[in-house]
Amino acid sequence: MVDLFLDRVLVENNWDQDELNTEREIVGILENRILLLLFASAESEKCQEFVPVLNDFFKRLKDPAYIEYPKLLALIYISLDQSEEQQERLLKEMHKKVLFLAFEDPYRKELQAMFKVKDVPTVVVLRPDSSVLSPNAVQDICRFGSECFRNWQESAELVERTFMLNEEFDNLNMRSATDPVRRLKYKTEDDKRKKRWWKPWGKGKAENEEEEEEEEEKEGAWDTKKGEGDKGTWRRR
Repeated sequence: MVDLFLDRVLVENNWDQDELNTEREIVGILENRILLLLFASAESEKCQEFVPVLNDFFKRLKDPAYIEYPKLLALIYISLDQSEEQQERLLKEMHKKVLFLAFEDPYRKELQAMFKVKDVPTVVVLRPDSSVLSPNAVQDICRFGSECFRNWQESAELVERTFMLNEEFDNLNMRSATDPVRRLKYKTEDDKRKKRWWKPWGKGKAENEEEEEEEEEKEGAWDTKKGEGDKGTWRRR
């Protein structure tokens, strides 16, 4: 699929209409994704009616406001308009993450012939290897909505690895940077007693008692040293 658009310029449908024209940019945005090619024209009433449906479909699969992990999906608008003004009019109605070919790019007509597109709107669905999953998914999108993607994903054997992120985060012991300081500051006598209670099971009673006596001697020495440095001050327990 990436090969279809290498050495081509794709434009993002954002405010600045950023151009993606390097191999690295094209590969980064299209590789290992299901690709939708939308052939449409602003002159067609059917296209005007379909675009809001397509926008809702696309948002539910790509927009972070609707989904935690955006799906491996890309949408490219292939304009069959008669003028650049008509193309811009339709683009204003489309999602900002949609890509498109510039109006002056003759590759639009080549793609139309390549996929034998005769009617608009037409949505050609491609696997990551550029093979055709559906020659026209307009009716499926209108009927099933975002559920279509699950079927395409299974047919394309496309594996998402977002579940690995969940497993990794579940295994992490997430603490803030100040957690050790906070725990030390608010450590209580109860914490110390709990620490003494949970001794390794392999140790004998006598050994545990010796360790407790050593800890008490250390605490007593620390208290004596602190008292010498703070003469005349009562120490609360």
